[in-house]
Amino acid sequence: MIGFEPTEEQALVVETVRAFAEKELRPLARPCDESRRIPPALLEHAHELGLVANALPEAFGGGGERSAVTGALVAEELAWGDLSLALAILSPALAAFPVADFGSEAQKRDVLPRYTGDAFVPGALGLVEPRFGADPFRPETAARRDGKGWILSGRKCFVPWLDGGGALVVSANENGAARLFLVPRDARGLEAIPERNLGIQALPSVELALGDVRVPDDARLGAESGAEVRSLVARGRVALAATGVGVARAAFEVARDYAKQRHAFGAPIATKQAIAFKLADMAIEIDGARLLVWKAAWRLDQGGDALPDATLAYQQVRRIALQVCDGAVQVLGGHGYTREYLPEMHLRNARGYAAFEALALV
Repeated sequence: MIGFEPTEEQALVVETVRAFAEKELRPLARPCDESRRIPPALLEHAHELGLVANALPEAFGGGGERSAVTGALVAEELAWGDLSLALAILSPALAAFPVADFGSEAQKRDVLPRYTGDAFVPGALGLVEPRFGADPFRPETAARRDGKGWILSGRKCFVPWLDGGGALVVSANENGAARLFLVPRDARGLEAIPERNLGIQALPSVELALGDVRVPDDARLGAESGAEVRSLVARGRVALAATGVGVARAAFEVARDYAKQRHAFGAPIATKQAIAFKLADMAIEIDGARLLVWKAAWRLDQGGDALPDATLAYQQVRRIALQVCDGAVQVLGGHGYTREYLPEMHLRNARGYAAFEALALV
């Protein structure tokens, strides 16, 4: 029997995160987008909720409560508040989760306590490359042996780069296989070039240029198989799909409420067939996409190969998020094109899902 009811603990988590998103994130969505800045106090407050730390092993100060389904529920609620702020809040997982999943005991002891302490410490993951046809499983960024260490050369893009960041995880090609490496942010030869993107304006992101960056032998994560990258991509696609559902839901709700209040020809436009049918289609597509996300997250929690389900969910959410956000702008008419309402920002953010890869992890 398949059940779709969250556990009592998950319901409490969703309720808490939803209240946080409504009271803390949504009011800051527009100001942060305009200023291209996230208040550090907001990130510290979010850290107090333990959204990432609770999923890390107890042996390193975490809560030991790792669940992809719970992570997907949290990601949707945060992105409903605002996508940029959600990705910033979840950024510690970009470094902490790969180390927790694939790191040696020494790597875990060195990295994980940073993310379970009292202060918010952002993480960063370099997976996407700025080239046509980039494939996370076949990176052009190269890793070659050099004595007792590694030399990394290449470029990455869409790398979250918040101030005070901790570990940076980078994928690179070693003898034809994708591997993960820990790279210090201040490594010699590493250059971070600020990006200016259409959406997620509040989240600082960079293009990384790795010019013969030297890291020690123990900087590589995982075993010889390289299977860790497959798992990383699956977890990233589930997380991004969940945020996409949140963005779509936010845009839909603004459009729905506006249609109930806006009158034309003596009645709310929500009563007009064209608007009512459009809103109904939005709601149906969002619910369907959410079920795909939950299925992929459940597959992750079962320990199986979740990449096919994660990819299916993400491909569907990419389409639905853009379709719903564009529909919300249409429902608002001329108001949808202005910055007085959120759907224009939702649409800019949703457009990025065509290029995003592992900007969040569950």
